[in-house]
Amino acid sequence: QVQLVESGGGLVQPGGSLRLSCLASGSIFSISDMGWYRQAPGKERALAALITSTGTTNYADSVKGRFTISRNNAKKTVYLQMNSLKPDDTAVYYCNVHLRTGVWGVSQEYWGQGTQVTVSS
Repeated sequence: QVQLVESGGGLVQPGGSLRLSCLASGSIFSISDMGWYRQAPGKERALAALITSTGTTNYADSVKGRFTISRNNAKKTVYLQMNSLKPDDTAVYYCNVHLRTGVWGVSQEYWGQGTQVTVSS
């Protein structure tokens, strides 16, 4: 059984900052890609940021220069530091992790339950 637990969402004023965390727990053998997706009202879920097991990062154009993704492999945790937040960043943010539960297992994709980020004055 694998669980992804997110934290750190909330209400922030434009220009403010938030830090999201996602902890993976359970029967985990190895973790490859970790990422954050977001879904705004009436829109499809889309990638915000991704980090590979070797630390390579990828960002949506809309968040480049403002968001920073990082990971702590020992803690099985991925973070998203969000600065200079804008109302357009308002969305439910979902943690996404690709992992194997055993040495012979194939990589599977897991999702967190989502955390609401609201940017408003």
